[in-house]
Amino acid sequence: MSKHTNYKQALGTLVTVFFFWGFIAASNSVFIPFCKTFFQIDQFQSQLVDFAFYGAYYFGALMLFVFSNSSGRDIMNKWGYKNGIIYGLLLSALGAFVVYPAVVGANYGDSYIFYYVLVALFIVGLGFSLQQTAANPFAVSLGDSNKGSHRLNLAGGINSLGTTIGPIVVALILFGSTPKSADELECLIINNEITLNNIQILYLAVGCLFLIAAALFYFSKKLPEGKDESKTEKAPKALKTLIGMSVLITIFFTLVFMTYANNEQIELNKIEKEISIHEDDIKLIYFNEIFTKELKLENANKIANKVCLLNESDKNKWESRNLDSLSKNSKSNVVDLNEKIAILQVKNLEIKEPLEKKRLIYLILALASVVGYLMFTYFNSKKEKDGWGAMQYPQLVLGMLAIFTYVGVEVTIVSNLGELLKFDLGNGLNPIGLSSMNDSQIALFISMYWGGLMIGRWAGAIAVFNPVGKLKTWLYILVPYLAFGVILFVNYISGFDVSSLYWFGLFVAIQIGGFFLGKERPALTLKIFGLLGVLSVIVGLFSNGYIALYAFLSGGLFCSIMWPSIFALSIHGLGKYTSQGSSFLVMMILGGAIIPPLQGKLADIIGIHESYWIAVICFIYLTYFAKKTGNLIKN
Repeated sequence: MSKHTNYKQALGTLVTVFFFWGFIAASNSVFIPFCKTFFQIDQFQSQLVDFAFYGAYYFGALMLFVFSNSSGRDIMNKWGYKNGIIYGLLLSALGAFVVYPAVVGANYGDSYIFYYVLVALFIVGLGFSLQQTAANPFAVSLGDSNKGSHRLNLAGGINSLGTTIGPIVVALILFGSTPKSADELECLIINNEITLNNIQILYLAVGCLFLIAAALFYFSKKLPEGKDESKTEKAPKALKTLIGMSVLITIFFTLVFMTYANNEQIELNKIEKEISIHEDDIKLIYFNEIFTKELKLENANKIANKVCLLNESDKNKWESRNLDSLSKNSKSNVVDLNEKIAILQVKNLEIKEPLEKKRLIYLILALASVVGYLMFTYFNSKKEKDGWGAMQYPQLVLGMLAIFTYVGVEVTIVSNLGELLKFDLGNGLNPIGLSSMNDSQIALFISMYWGGLMIGRWAGAIAVFNPVGKLKTWLYILVPYLAFGVILFVNYISGFDVSSLYWFGLFVAIQIGGFFLGKERPALTLKIFGLLGVLSVIVGLFSNGYIALYAFLSGGLFCSIMWPSIFALSIHGLGKYTSQGSSFLVMMILGGAIIPPLQGKLADIIGIHESYWIAVICFIYLTYFAKKTGNLIKN
C-alpha cells in the first residue's frame, strides 16, 4: 500500500479525535445550566465549568513546555505525535471515569460536590491539551504542507459535527425529548426524576469511547509515529515570559474570584435572597387565595411552599390576575411586598454597579497581561533570537495572539447570544427588537451558530480530496448547503421550527464567495473572512430584528476556517520547533476563558447589544494577523 494511502488512513483515524473535542466542549452548554440547578449554585459558579475546561488547555500546554525546556528535549517530539494523542486520550478517559466516584451519593443542593466535578473536567481538559498539541501538527504533517490547512479544515469539520450533535445527545440523555423550563427542570430534580446517575452513565460511556480511540491509535501500524529525537535548544526567555504572564493572569483572576466572597457580594446575596422571598410570598398569596379553591387541594399550602411544583399553566393563571382579584387584605400585602422589592432593587443596584466595574477592570488587566507580554516578546525576539525557542519566529508570536483572539471571539459571540435573545427590555422585546425568547427557542439559534462552523469547515476540507475543474467548483457551492441542510434536519427532528433559519442561506452564499476569493491560500482566506467578520458584527450592532440576529450568527460561518489557517501560518517554517510552537498555540485557547467574561461584564455596564464591539476588535486583529503573517512568510 502506498504511503499516500497510509496518510489517508491516518487522517481518517485522527479526525475521530477531533469529533470528541467538539462533542464534549459543546455539550458543556447543556451541562452548565444542569449544574446550576442541581447544585444550587449561582451563574458565576456555573461558568467555572468552562473555566476549568479551557484553563486546563493552558495549564497542560504550559507544563509540557516547562518540562521540555528543563530537559533540553521537546517531550512531544520524544513521545511522537501518535503517542502524544494516545496519552492524551488515556488522560481524558481517566477524567471521565473520575466523574463516577466524584458524584456518588450526591443530593440536590450539595454544592461542594460541584467542585469534584470541576476537578474531573479539568483532567479531561488536560488530556485534550495533549491531544491538541499533538494532533494539529500531526494533521499538517500528513502530506503536502501547503495543504495542511485543508486537512485541518477536514478535521475541524468533523469537530463541528461533534459540536452540532453533542448538545442534542446530552440534552436527550439528561432531560428527554421534551423541552423543559428552568422551573420544570428543578421540579424533576427535586422529585428525583433526574439525578446524577444520568451523568455517571454519560461519562462512563465517554470514557470508554476515549479508550477505544486510544486503542485504535495504538494498534494501527499504518500511523506514522511523528517522532523527532533531536535535541531542542532551551528557551529561558520564553519560559520567563510565559511564567510571568501566567502569574499576572492568576493574580487578576484571583482578585475577580475574591470579589465573590467579599462584603459587597455577601450583602448582594442577602438582598437577592430577600427579593426572592418576597417574590415567592406574592406567588403564595395568589396561589392560596385563588387556586386553593379552584384546585380543591387539602395540602395546597404544602405544595405552594415548593413554587417549582406549579406548572406553567398555573403560573400563567396567577400572573394574569390583577390586584382586584384579591381580597382587601391580600391586595394590601401584595402592594407592600412590591414596595419592599423596589427598595431592595435600588439598594442592589447601588452595590452591584461599582462591584461589576471593579471586576471588569481586573478582567481588562488580565487581557492586557496576555497582549503586553506577547508584544514584548514580538519586539524583543527580533533583536536577539537566542533563548526564545519557537518564539524567535514572529509569525508564531503573532499567531499565539491570533489563536487567543480567535477562540475568544468564537466563544464570546455564542456565550452572550443567549442572554441577548432572552433579555426583556420591559416591553416584551429583546435589545435587537425581536420578541424575548425562552430557553427552548434560543437552542435553535445556538445550534445554528455552532453549525455555521461545520458549514465552513466542510467546505474548507474539499481541497483534501484534490477535486479539479468544474467538480471542484460545484463542490464549493453544494457542500456548504449540504451541511446547512444537515443542521436544519437535525434541529427539525429534534422538534424545532426551522423556518426562521431559511434566510440564513444568503449568508452561506456570502461565505461561498469568500472561499472562491481566498483561492485556497491560508493568509488570503483568513484576511477575507476576518473582514467579513468585522462587517457582520458591525451590521449586527447597527441593525435590529432578524438582520441583526443573522449577522451575529454569521460569526460562526466566518470563524469556521480561522483555526486551521492561523495554525498553518503560525507554524510555517518552524522546523524542529514545530511541536513547541504547537504547544504555545494550544496554550492560547485561554482566550475562551478571558474574552467571554470580559464581554459579559462590559454588557452589565453598557448593554448586551453594545458589548459586541469586543467581537469587532477581535476580528480586526485577525485581519491584521493575516496580512502581517502573509508578508512575513513571503519574506
